[in-house]
This record gives sequence, C-alpha cells and structure tokens, in this order.
Amino acid sequence: MTSLLLLALLSVCWADSHFNLNSTESKYFRTIYIADHGSRLGIKMDQPKVISYRGNNATLPCKFYYKKVASHASHGVQSPFKVRIKWTKLTSDYLKEIDVFVSLGNNWKSFGNYQGRVFLNEADENDASITITDLTLEDYGNYKCEIIEGLDDVTGTILLDLQGVVFPYFPRLGRYNLNFIEAQKACEDQDAIIASFHQLYEAWRGGLDWCNAGWLKDGSVQYPINKPREPCGGKNTVPGIRSYGYRDKLKNKYDVFCFTSNFTGRFYYLIYHQKLTYSEAVQACIRDGSKIAKVGQMFAAWKLLNYDRCDAGWLADGSVRYPITRPRHRCSESEAAVRFSGFPDKKHRLYGVYCFRSN
Repeated sequence: MTSLLLLALLSVCWADSHFNLNSTESKYFRTIYIADHGSRLGIKMDQPKVISYRGNNATLPCKFYYKKVASHASHGVQSPFKVRIKWTKLTSDYLKEIDVFVSLGNNWKSFGNYQGRVFLNEADENDASITITDLTLEDYGNYKCEIIEGLDDVTGTILLDLQGVVFPYFPRLGRYNLNFIEAQKACEDQDAIIASFHQLYEAWRGGLDWCNAGWLKDGSVQYPINKPREPCGGKNTVPGIRSYGYRDKLKNKYDVFCFTSNFTGRFYYLIYHQKLTYSEAVQACIRDGSKIAKVGQMFAAWKLLNYDRCDAGWLADGSVRYPITRPRHRCSESEAAVRFSGFPDKKHRLYGVYCFRSN
C-alpha cells in the first residue's frame, strides 16, 4: 500500500520574495503533504454542481476507481481494506466541515439535520453518490466526497445549488440596523436564509440592482450594481458587485441579502370586504385557514410562479408590498418587481393582506 509522505515544514516569510527557513521574522508556517505517486485510488465527479429546489431531491454524483500502478505489492492482489465513504458539507469560510453521511461496508450513518434524508445510491460497487431528499434552504452549499481505503485517501467537491430568488431586506427600524447575527435571524423570519456571494452574483447577472450594502453568508458586506450612478460607487464605474469587505459581525450594522426557494403551499391575496389594520389582517388569514404571508414567500411566488397582483397588502413583518410581473400603468410601469410601500402605522386600515397556506 502507498502512504502519504511528509515533504517539509516550510517557513514562509511574506516580507521577502523567497523562502527563508531560518528567519525569525517569518509569521506563517505551512506543512505540505504530497501524495505518493503510487496511489491507486482515483475519484470522479461528473459535474461541478447540481441544481434542485426546496422540497425536491438531489443526487450528488461521486465515483471512485482504481488506477494501475507500478507497485509489486498491489499488482494482482485483492485489497484487504474496506472502502470508507464520507460526505461532509463545507462552511462558507471552508474552515469547518459538517458531517453529512459516512459508510463502511454494510454500515452507514447520517448526521444532524440529514438523518433520514441521505441515502447511498450504490449503482455499482464503485458508486459513492448520495441522494438528499426533501431539500431545505440550509442544504445549499459545497459538499465534499471523500474515499478512504487503508492509507489511500481521495476527495472531490460539488456544489448543491437551489433555484430561487435573492432579495434585499431591512427591518422596521430602517436601513443599516442589523449586525450579522440579527441579519441571519431577519432572513429566517421571512422564510429565507442569508444569501451567499454565489447567489448574489447570480442575482446580479439576472439584473438585481440595489444601492444599499447588505450582509452575506461569509460575513462580507456587498451590494450589486447594474446601473452605475453617483451614490452607488460612481457614475463612471463599471457594473458589478461593490464590496465593503469583511466587517465586524457584532459591531457593524447593515441591511442583508436573503435567499429563498420554492415552497410547498399556496400564496394568495385574500379577497375581503374592507381594508384592514395589521392585527385585522393577521386574524383574517387565520380565519381563512392560513397565516399572514412572509416577505420571502412573496418574492418566491413573484419570481418562481410569476405571481402578479396590483394590490398593496400587509405581510408578517408589518411591511406592505405587492408583486408585479407584468409592468403596466399604476402597477410598476418601468419594471417587474416586488414593490415596497414601507412600514406604515399598523393601526391604519388602508391595505389588504397576503396569506400563505402550507401543504
């Protein structure tokens, strides 16, 4: 069997353009491991990402194979080791891994929120692919497939992407009032999760333009600009995602970009005989067998179901909004959008209500 060889413990001095192993000014150390070229394990990931949606299933492909090696010890000899398959989810900063699934022979185990939802495909003896059922928003992210046999170890990564919509959000208190922890909670309260940079980038490519900076999943603060202008980085700049960099998660306060996906249920405008205060709106939905809808549910219905309604209505956070997919006179004439009417006094009887009934 082959093994990993410890090459060297190198001291990297960033002040110089060369390595200096004896410098007392060196601040960074790196242990470099190089795999022996006699390794007989290989791994194949058929695609860089899989796209699905909340509530659906997704199969993450991963296969391993044995390479021909010039090793007399392994030539023509059946391996005495069992193959261990391990799947983990990478966090946004890649410094931590979350256990998802592990298999060794006929024994297997899933972990945490993945329990009862992850299954090994086993299409053939070299198939390490898994299927995750009943996807949640939190399942989005990068996953690592690791194959271990004896001292051999090979890995591959794949992105589980979800179709959905990114939307900017700030609370009744106003703009720039959320630290990172509060921003995460704000998205969760609106049936969403805090968006990743990849999700914001895809939304920007799809036309999202927003001039207020918001938190992202990795702790950075950024905002997407498609129409450069003076208050948003300058009129003569190019379109792109403007970045404030990584900020103090507890002290600094900004808005947040949230992400949500398909839902299983019914989003609708409640036809009622009169306009409602906020508390009346909440009770009206309950009497109709539903709950007052959340901001994320309106964005999902607008983006993914082409929901269009030119009636301003209360939502669960106390805001008033309405979704327009067909711009027309008095209904968002210039663009398809979820129109925002602010956070009015909850005692005002001026609006209808949007409700949501889950399946």
